[in-house]
Order: sequence, then structure tokens, then C-alpha cells
Amino acid sequence: MKIAVLGTGMVGQALAGRLAELGHDVTVGTRDIAATMARTEPDGMGNPPYSAWAAARPAVRLATFAEAAEGAELLVNATSGDVSIAALEAAGADNLAGKILIDIANPLDFSRGFPPTLFVKDTDSLGEQIQAAFPQLKVVKTLNTLTAALMVIPAQLAGGEHSVFVSGNDADAKKTVVGLLESFGHTDIIDLGDITTARGTEMLLPVWLRLMGALNTPMFNFKIVR
Repeated sequence: MKIAVLGTGMVGQALAGRLAELGHDVTVGTRDIAATMARTEPDGMGNPPYSAWAAARPAVRLATFAEAAEGAELLVNATSGDVSIAALEAAGADNLAGKILIDIANPLDFSRGFPPTLFVKDTDSLGEQIQAAFPQLKVVKTLNTLTAALMVIPAQLAGGEHSVFVSGNDADAKKTVVGLLESFGHTDIIDLGDITTARGTEMLLPVWLRLMGALNTPMFNFKIVR
């Protein structure tokens, strides 16, 4: 499958790398190719710059948001939540129409420091805002409740038998996304319902962030025990 991963940070790198390993034709989208490749310092969390990551993965192309989206069958939104809609606008509505978007972003507001708050919650969600802004896009919210390493290789933790969630309005789009999640190794995938249920998973982030602080690691996840 031709997949565009929008975002060059830790989450984008993890998703693009894993999808490429699984045989997909992957293009990473960025706002400014030259600026992205010019960065040489690790990010704020110590992750290597995109240029270093990309050097080891020559099959993964880098393109503008619009170029990446135009040629893709499916897209992944791995941008920061506060710029997600702007990034999708840069990708172009015509390039998005009729396609599936896996939305991994969270509406985190760092304006008052850490831990961040949510800039949308309760009666709305970032997933819903993206769907409303691009009505011809098939938005599926998933993977926003665990760290990047576990998104793509869940077996690193407890055999991979922990829970992930999907929310979206289009049943066929969700089936496609569930298939990708299963290819990563996820075995407990819970369909919460339409895109409004993304409010629930986005509002798990305040709990997740505090667990990370208490456990001093991001390598954990939720398991829904029936």
C-alpha cells in the first residue's frame, strides 16, 4: 500500500519505519524538506534528527505534505496536535478526499508547561475537528494512547496483549486500519464507535502522562480486562 506519514518526529519515524519494514511504499511528509534535512541536533527527548534516521532507511522518501498526500492511498497524521489541521490544509483537501487518515495526534497544550493540558475535550475532540474540517476524509483515531515504540511493536510489552482503540465513522476504513494494527502485532483492538468516541481516548492522555511520571517510563499501556 502507498502510505504517507505526515510528521518527521519520533512518532512519524516509528510508524514510517515499521510500515516500510512490512513492505509498504512509504513517503514521509514535512512542511519544509530543506529545513527538516538541515537539522543535526537531537530533539528535546534525545531522539536523533530526521536526517540521521532517514540515512538508514533509503527506501522511505521525504516530500512536502502535498506531494506525500497526493500519491498516497492511506495517510497517517503523526504531527503535533496543535498543528495537525494546518498540516492537513498544506496537504490539500483534493489530495485527501476519499482517503483514510489514521489520526494519532493528541490535543496537548504545553503553554503552561508540563504536564500539558488538553486544548479540546469533553464535548469535542481533535479527531472530530479534523473530520469536520475535511468531510471527504475517512478519519480513524487510533494509537494515541501509547508510546511510539509500542504502537508499532506491541510485543515489547507483556507479549503484545494490551489494548488499543479505534474510533471512526466509516466501517470499511476501520477494517483497513484494524488490518494494519494486526500487522503490527496488536491482538486486542477495541472499536469504540464513531469519531465522537475519540473524546474518550484523547482524554486518557492526562492519566497516561501522570502514569509516565509515576512509573518513570513510557513503556506501559492499558489492558481492558473483560
